[in-house]
Amino acid sequence: MTNLTSTLLGNVWTCAVLSDVDDFIAKLWDVHLAAKREGSVQNLSLGIFRSDYMVHKVSKGSQGRPQIKQVEFNTIAFLYDTEAYPRLPSSSMHPSTLPINPSIEDISNGLYVAHRAYGYSKCVHPQPLCILFVVQETENNIFDQYAISSRLQVHHHVPVFRLAFASTLAQTSIPSDNQSRPLLYHPPHLPSATYEVTTLYFRAGYSPSEYSWPDAWKARLYLERSAAIKCPSILTHLAGSKKIQQILATPLSPYLEHFLSSTPYAIYTDRIRATFAAIYPLDSTTAGQRAIAIAKDPKRCKGHVLKPQREGGGNNIYGTKIPAFLASLGDDEKKYRGHILMELIEPPPLKNYIFRNGEVKSGEVIGELGVYGFCLWENGDARGSNGQVIENREAGFLLRTKGQESEEGGVAAGFGAVDSVCLVDA
Repeated sequence: MTNLTSTLLGNVWTCAVLSDVDDFIAKLWDVHLAAKREGSVQNLSLGIFRSDYMVHKVSKGSQGRPQIKQVEFNTIAFLYDTEAYPRLPSSSMHPSTLPINPSIEDISNGLYVAHRAYGYSKCVHPQPLCILFVVQETENNIFDQYAISSRLQVHHHVPVFRLAFASTLAQTSIPSDNQSRPLLYHPPHLPSATYEVTTLYFRAGYSPSEYSWPDAWKARLYLERSAAIKCPSILTHLAGSKKIQQILATPLSPYLEHFLSSTPYAIYTDRIRATFAAIYPLDSTTAGQRAIAIAKDPKRCKGHVLKPQREGGGNNIYGTKIPAFLASLGDDEKKYRGHILMELIEPPPLKNYIFRNGEVKSGEVIGELGVYGFCLWENGDARGSNGQVIENREAGFLLRTKGQESEEGGVAAGFGAVDSVCLVDA
């Protein structure tokens, strides 16, 4: 999927369709256009991705085997790496059944690969180089971030700093007389020090609520136009939107073949499509009108979930709650277009225990497996270059478990629990 994402980013139309979907998405697209008009000074992009999957049980009466279905593809601020959590020993389990999860190591390696690819300082008077984590002002999900930054500093000997998104314009600068536009970071705890940023790792900037301060969009453009390698860039951020997932996964959509046909991965097209649950737009197209009819029907809506163009848990509308939610939108077509309708993935439940908020609960649970990867690529350009993938690697996994009755699965949002993978013979 990381290669498919880099291919998608080479097609401007893919992201241009987003400008009419949602006001927040449209503003992100405007930032991309503004940076593009000025001209890019950094042709490399880094993506750290997580593709989430669940087992889908076939319908009653069918003899088919359970299938792996993709829940979503994440491109920004999603990690929560499980290597930060110990595997509990058990006398009934052989160590080989609990695979080591290298997510912290591998994701740190991805950031280091980008750091090295940046090259030397672009300043007239060379500055020491660093990686900068762009974080939320009040960050609750901090432990995996520290695990990654510690790995970078201890193992790779790279200085790493944390920048609250709202402090961007106060603590960074771009020399006006330097056409390379290096991004300089001025640590507030080291007044005499200046570092040149090779790589911006965004763990913030994915929610509209983070852009409520006066210069928020100015700051996002400021970072985007700099020479730092962005993880993710605006385009990569947009490629993870629900709309792009819908474009690929709507039944009979030709776009998966369109984007993969000229790549070495074309032979996997059918296998990739088989992991998609059907997803529909809510717009004036034939597929969109069919989806609206299903979403408004109290009976047919039961096997579906309505998703907005938002990251993070707690935003989805499930089953019988969908008609009332759509009614609350009135006749606003743009609000309709800001959502997609997805067939519900129904995993078979298992008996297990969950420890959360100091309590142990037993019952039927379901799991969601996220597979990490990182990809560093060179972007195409106006001269006809299609760009190229420089490094593309799998980077560990995340298993989350929740009670069967829970509709959401986000750990940080309070719905799921981090789990360990246990391998068994089929």
